Amino acid sequence: MLAFRWILSLIYVVLNAVVMLLIGIIFLPWALISPKGARAACMCYCAWVIWLAKWLIGLKVEVRGTPPSGEVLIAAKHQSFLDIMVIYYHSPQAKYIMKREILWTPVIGLYAYRIGCVPVNRGKRGQAIKKMISDVKSGAATAGQLVIYSQGTRVKPGELAPYKVGTFALYDQLKQPCVPVATNAGLFWPKGTITRKAGVAVVEFLEPIAPGKAQAEFMAELEDVVETKSNDLMREAGFDV
Repeated sequence: MLAFRWILSLIYVVLNAVVMLLIGIIFLPWALISPKGARAACMCYCAWVIWLAKWLIGLKVEVRGTPPSGEVLIAAKHQSFLDIMVIYYHSPQAKYIMKREILWTPVIGLYAYRIGCVPVNRGKRGQAIKKMISDVKSGAATAGQLVIYSQGTRVKPGELAPYKVGTFALYDQLKQPCVPVATNAGLFWPKGTITRKAGVAVVEFLEPIAPGKAQAEFMAELEDVVETKSNDLMREAGFDV
C-alpha cells in the first residue's frame, strides 16, 4: 500500500512538472506582452495541481473563510507547496514576497516576476526589509494582495519557528488590513518527500487585523490566531499537536 502511494505520488510530481513546462511555453508570448498572460498561466497551473491532487491521489482542498479581494496584506502559514497554489488560486491578484533565488528557477522565476512578486535577499535581514518595503511602495510590485510567509520558510507540522518582523514592517508601511491564513496542508503534502497523502487539506482565511496596531500587539495577535487555528485544523485531520 505504501509503495502504491509512493508510485502515485511520483506520477503526480512528474505530471505537474511536465504540465508546468507546457503551460509555461504556451502562455509565454502573452506573458511577455502583459502580466495578465502570466497571471492566467499561473491560475491555469494552480487549477491543474488542485484538480489532479483530488483525481489521482485523493487529496481534496477545502477553502474556509473569505478570500480577500481588495488591497490587503496576507500573512500566511506555510507548510507546503500546496498552500501557495491554493492561496493564489483563490485571490484575485496575489503576489508573493519570495526569496531572490526563485527568480533563476526555470519557468517559475519568469512568471513570478511577471505577476509582480517581490524578491528579497534573506541573508541580509535589515537590507532585505528596506528593499522589500521600497519595492512595494515604489510600484515595483503590482496592485493586489501581497502574500508574506511570516515565518520565512516552510514549517513542518508540529515544529516551532519564530514569526519575523518583516511582516510588521509591511503592515506598518502599507497601512492596509492584514488577513491571517492558517493551514494543515503540510500533513498531506509534506516537506522533503515525494509522498502525497489522501485527505482534506484546509486553507482558512481568518478575520482581518485592522491597520494601526503597534508592533508587539500586532505580532502577538498574528502568531496567536494563525498558530491556534493551524493547530485546530491539524487536530481535525488527526494530527496530535
